[in-house]
Amino acid sequence: VLQDLVGGREPDRMANTREGLAKCTTIVADTGDLDSIRQLKPDDATTNPSLILAAVNNPKFADLVDSAIKEAQGEDLEEKVKDAVDRLGVAFGAEIVKLVPGYVSTEVDARLSFDVQGTIAKAHKTISLYEKVGVPKERILIKIASTWEGIQAAKVLQEQGVRCNMTLLFNFYQAIAAAEAKVTLISPFVGRILDWYKKSTGKDYAHDEDPGVLSVKKIYNYYKKYGYETIVMGASFRSVGEVLALAGCDRLTISPALLTEMDGMTEAVTPKVDAAAAKDMDIPKVTVDENVFRWQMNEDPMATEKLAEGIRKFAADLVKVEDIVREKLKA
Repeated sequence: VLQDLVGGREPDRMANTREGLAKCTTIVADTGDLDSIRQLKPDDATTNPSLILAAVNNPKFADLVDSAIKEAQGEDLEEKVKDAVDRLGVAFGAEIVKLVPGYVSTEVDARLSFDVQGTIAKAHKTISLYEKVGVPKERILIKIASTWEGIQAAKVLQEQGVRCNMTLLFNFYQAIAAAEAKVTLISPFVGRILDWYKKSTGKDYAHDEDPGVLSVKKIYNYYKKYGYETIVMGASFRSVGEVLALAGCDRLTISPALLTEMDGMTEAVTPKVDAAAAKDMDIPKVTVDENVFRWQMNEDPMATEKLAEGIRKFAADLVKVEDIVREKLKA
């Protein structure tokens, strides 16, 4: 203590809840807002068309937007619009790469969710655009919706050295198919599952009974039981309590609002999942081919509805980004 005083060191303060979580889980910022990322200093960052739309509408990013639009290439206006939007996603991603030490996720056009070859081509274009601005492909995760076609595209991409993040994942069988495809990372959605069940049943759920939390725990335990290397990254959280109910998960992608809330809390964090304990669990091995995948999705109205809704929403937001870009290109 005397040495601390003499050296002028401050006494250790109590860790806040976010710092406690960071001891057992890699924290990812779920935002395209560069200022938020700069302030929050997460390990990784994830973006999607909705987040890019929010950023494009923000005047403080006007230079970034204008620069991407100026470089757009194509035979006609529509080709230029699509190229400009691709460049825009990469422009934000390249700025984020400067602010985080780990992965940055960039989403493939949601309208390609049922197009294996289209997804593969778009992913390679995205990686090529990143490499042109000096970002190595090892820093990028290509985000693809967890349709059967999306997972098959990711399987090919992973074999070609392009790392993938399977998003809009709501179902155990989506997760198994993704792990069998050896994808780098999955993003099982927690809050959107809870939303569906609350609307469907009309009841509230305690965090340890939250259907979204239970879904991710089941996937996590299965992966660790059978030694899959695919990273489990819980996503779409509705509250800090929901986040903390998955403490110990490989990664959690969290909105700036919830990260800031945790910065102001001193609640101790206890891991709620454990890779070593999962090894000893009695969990049957499951085989998933296309028939099993499609049948199990058919049997799961929540996953079917939420996957379709998520694709529609991301596609609609991408169209809004295209509309903004089109007007700027015409100007």
